[in-house]
Amino acid sequence: MKASQIKKLYLDFFKSKNHKLIPNAPLIPENDPTVLFTTAGMHPLVPFLLGQKHPQGKRLANVQKCVRTGDIEEVGDTTHLTFFEMLGNWSLGDYFKKESISYSYEFLTKYLNLNPKHIYVTCFQGDNDAPKDEESADIWKSLGIPKERIYFFGKKENWWGPAGNFGPCGPDTEIFYDIGIKKCGPKCNPSCTCGKYVEVWNNVFMEYNKTKSGYEKLEQKNVDTGFGLERAAMIMQNKKTIYETELFESIIEKIKELLKNHTEVSIRIVTDHLRAATFILAEKVYPSNIEQGYVLRRLIRRAIRHGKKLNIEDNFTYKIALTIVNNYKKDYPELEKNKDFILTEIKKEETKFEQTLQKGLRIFEKEIKELKGKTIPKELAFKLYQSYGFPLEMTLEMAKENNLKVEEGFEKELEKHQELSRKATKGKFGSGLADSSEEVTKLHTATHLLHQALKQVLGKNVNQKGSNITKERLRFDFNCDKKLTSEQIKEVEKIVNKKIQEGLEITFKEMPYDKAKESGATGLFADKYGDKVKVYTIGTFSKEICSGPHVSNTKELGKFKIIKEESVAAGVRRIKARLE
Repeated sequence: MKASQIKKLYLDFFKSKNHKLIPNAPLIPENDPTVLFTTAGMHPLVPFLLGQKHPQGKRLANVQKCVRTGDIEEVGDTTHLTFFEMLGNWSLGDYFKKESISYSYEFLTKYLNLNPKHIYVTCFQGDNDAPKDEESADIWKSLGIPKERIYFFGKKENWWGPAGNFGPCGPDTEIFYDIGIKKCGPKCNPSCTCGKYVEVWNNVFMEYNKTKSGYEKLEQKNVDTGFGLERAAMIMQNKKTIYETELFESIIEKIKELLKNHTEVSIRIVTDHLRAATFILAEKVYPSNIEQGYVLRRLIRRAIRHGKKLNIEDNFTYKIALTIVNNYKKDYPELEKNKDFILTEIKKEETKFEQTLQKGLRIFEKEIKELKGKTIPKELAFKLYQSYGFPLEMTLEMAKENNLKVEEGFEKELEKHQELSRKATKGKFGSGLADSSEEVTKLHTATHLLHQALKQVLGKNVNQKGSNITKERLRFDFNCDKKLTSEQIKEVEKIVNKKIQEGLEITFKEMPYDKAKESGATGLFADKYGDKVKVYTIGTFSKEICSGPHVSNTKELGKFKIIKEESVAAGVRRIKARLE
């Protein structure tokens, strides 16, 4: 069964269970600084998991594109990816454990016809924060899964969330499929990494909210599930790795056309990293040294290094990116729409990396001439890695060619750097829309006023390009090709504060998306909205499609102050502001 068939079967199945289908959200989370990327389908749904009413109802399902780089070092094995498609279904205060587990089991065994004897499950073993999840285990037993195929593990394995430091979370039950590989030993079980058991589905029971003081019960119990498409295709097609499925076939064929040396792990890394990079570029993210751009640059450069291992000559990344665009443009039209941007930026980054490699080589040659002894300092090795993208093995090879060795301790420097990378991937801030705090709610409301004020001062063609909110400040990106003058900044500030002082009431209505647009509501992410949307109106000043949260009157906001205005990319400016 092809991946496209699995996708359709899944969505049709949940439609038959009265779920409304919602569009996939952008990879760059709107207004949420807790993560750099959408790593699960639940991220855009956080306000609704915390109790807001969703315009589509209480039962939802979709296919969500995701990026996770926490396991980037594992990419190249049989199942790990940085970019993947996640099938998901949600219950927002409707059904809970019994229905969720039953739906999953029914879909796997009746619709995909998987052998029930190969299904293993894990449940939460309990701790000081929450009890052992005997309820889920009993449900599995009632469906025919014997006790010996039910395992209990702690928070690391069987607890999901929160997405940031605080927010909705809870125990989960994970579903594994035994693909028939021989056990690696007598203690082999679903937590083992030998590859025998492949995790295909994770059912999260969000019944807790993590706060600064600990875990508290949510008033609204939710279900959040994730079913990995690539892994499902691997199992359904009886393949040994995800890279053998049709999802990767044409990409790998294109790589093999270009290479002169065959290394399976490097082929997989190039395939995965350039697929992820292409999707990130499709959202107009530029390679850079901060946040999403940092992750993007790391993915592209890591792919290029492995391309060199394969002895691929000349620039090649854009050729692979074009294949990926053609593969996915039907399901993700933003790839075709932004194709020129994707190919231009990935070409630029590869050329730039070639130049930095040359710079690094010159620095290496200069430094070794001045060496006292036969050992390259670990600081130089790390500088080459961090600043010029030299992997350790490249530095070691060059050292060997010059009868030198690298000082021990480089690995510790590398570990520090990787820890910073992991923190960057998770997000730098501990709050955001995920905690719906009073401060964040006020600042989010202020972005609506700022957006409209910018339109009045700079012109109606000015639109939001991104937003990031912490408890301390808001950050708002918008299209503009010139630096704002001090007079323009003062005027924007003046308009926002005037509307705050006027005490404008903030209301919302639910309506079909087309009707919302006809009413004059600003909606910048058309492909992420469902048939029904919320439109927030601030007096007669602002009208936007948004999911919240908002205050009820502008007087609650205090004084608005712009603290910085700067460029972040070609044609994109950024304002940082706070409320005093």
